[in-house]
Amino acid sequence: MTLEFSDLRRLIDERSTAFRAAVASAPSLDVQVPTCPEWTVFDLVQHLGGGDRFWAAIVGAGPAGAPPAEAVARRAAVAAPREREALLAWLAESTQLLLSALGEAGPDRGCWTWWGASQSPRTAGGVARHRVQETAVHTYDVQVTLGAPRPLPDEVALDGVDEFLSTCCATPAAWPHKPTTIDFHATEGPSWRLTLDGDGARATRLPTDVTGAGSDAPGVSVRGTASELILSLYDRIPAASLQLDGDAGLLDLLRAWEPEE
Repeated sequence: MTLEFSDLRRLIDERSTAFRAAVASAPSLDVQVPTCPEWTVFDLVQHLGGGDRFWAAIVGAGPAGAPPAEAVARRAAVAAPREREALLAWLAESTQLLLSALGEAGPDRGCWTWWGASQSPRTAGGVARHRVQETAVHTYDVQVTLGAPRPLPDEVALDGVDEFLSTCCATPAAWPHKPTTIDFHATEGPSWRLTLDGDGARATRLPTDVTGAGSDAPGVSVRGTASELILSLYDRIPAASLQLDGDAGLLDLLRAWEPEE
């Protein structure tokens, strides 16, 4: 499931709105976030809003071989207000800056991205797709803090599994272990395979009737709702809480792998 650019912008706005609603309900901005234990709710808001402003500058600068100076300066200078209402207004403004930059650029305009030689494009569309996931997962973080976590919306989660594998896992750097495959099956229907070998990591969609039997059997298969899959990939819930078949230790190896391109 690949979303249209207009849908990505809509979902950034929707998830940012949901994030602000959760922050507005937090008992304190100084409460620790269990899924981001180094951060308070305030830290998380400043991180997300600062990220929106950083990527707005990245997208606005166009093609570049390194993060543009303006974007770096904007991130370094982030200082969100401490008062709650002012903080929420600052975050809303941050999101609008990003949405405006994306709208002006269009989906195909090139820009610098940290994901380099992955399978995701280094374009405004690629940025929009990743920011949907950043905003959605951090919304979940605040909901966990409130004791009321909710699954990610279906269209966010289904695109999120594909986006994570293509952006955060795919690389031409050699896999330092025995070649293998990891399959991810969403109970909603779609399935993906991550192939890991000397040529790197590559994500592909699997046909809906795949059996994964015999010589084509993966090293491990992971099955759950799309929301559970993406939250597991982002280390928000343990992989052991999903249905695993095969060598679960491969997921630990994947999590620990830090390839250099």
